[in-house]
Amino acid sequence: MLRYVPQNFHVPLTSVLSMPADPPERPAAPKDAATVMLLRDAEDAGGVEVFLQRRVAGMAFAGGMTVFPGGGVDKRDADTSVRWAGPPPAAWAEWFSCPESLARALVCAAVRETFEESGVLLAGTDSAVVTDTARYAAERAALESRELSLAGFLAAAGLTLRADLLRPWANWVTPEQEPRRYDARFFVAALPAGQRADGDTSEAESSGWRRPAEAIADAEAGHSMLMPPTWSILAELDRCASVADALARERQPIRKVTPRLVRDGDQVRVEVES
Repeated sequence: MLRYVPQNFHVPLTSVLSMPADPPERPAAPKDAATVMLLRDAEDAGGVEVFLQRRVAGMAFAGGMTVFPGGGVDKRDADTSVRWAGPPPAAWAEWFSCPESLARALVCAAVRETFEESGVLLAGTDSAVVTDTARYAAERAALESRELSLAGFLAAAGLTLRADLLRPWANWVTPEQEPRRYDARFFVAALPAGQRADGDTSEAESSGWRRPAEAIADAEAGHSMLMPPTWSILAELDRCASVADALARERQPIRKVTPRLVRDGDQVRVEVES
């Protein structure tokens, strides 16, 4: 069982006393979401670095938290016209134990959100990956404002979605006590050669590459805040010797994890069944 103290996740102290001791009779339905851990090899002493962003404090969900790029699935992410390379939607449906149509949408959302929030584009041709994304700056802004769909962008640019660059990693659901809930599927991907990740998004106040252990240490010292999924996954990534090691992880059905919030005086404990 994993336990976290309140300053390290997304239940603010001011809401502890008003938080129900038990889940509501009708918990909010979780919205499907996709999150991507972008990795690169650390330059010294081995291990990996992961791209993290601190969300703008005023955001309705996870404001002020340090997170991986990601967001909710848009209904247009299920567009079957997207040119696709790599494991088919049926394979992702098996890994995430979900319908094939949702699996397609999750992969497309992962690619779209990563591009919107970090400028990294997991697309190209069947044999090559985009190396310079600066030419698509206008399209990136149009995607973020929802003026453009991923399918429309890729088709106009003559690009193929590269599902082979992604690996399934985890599936966490927001606790039932929360009024805003997500069923988030986590993917891992290597930073493509020639591309750079940036923080040019309205949703983040800062961005950068960190070793997983350093990000955890920052949270423990009170310099940043992590939600339980982020903390848990950072601990897993810290055990990876390299990006290749992370990508070589066996692909198998992912267990869905739904933490339970337990009020304990002026603190909230997060319990996760092992």
